[in-house]
Amino acid sequence: MPDEQIDYSDIPAATPEQWREAERGRFSRPVKQQLTLRIDADVIAWYKSQGRGYQTRINEVLRQAMQEEIKHP
Repeated sequence: MPDEQIDYSDIPAATPEQWREAERGRFSRPVKQQLTLRIDADVIAWYKSQGRGYQTRINEVLRQAMQEEIKHP
């Protein structure tokens, strides 16, 4: 079905309060890029010991550091 045929008439308008609490890009995911990176063995061992998802946790730590640097260069 093309967008032009979608009936939006029963959707209530968003309130100003809803717009204030909206988060831009909340559901978007950054593009991932695979690369080879040399990290100290003990650091990797520690992250791996935390269980599944260690690469995601490493990425989260790097993202937080990046965002802090952007806020406070």
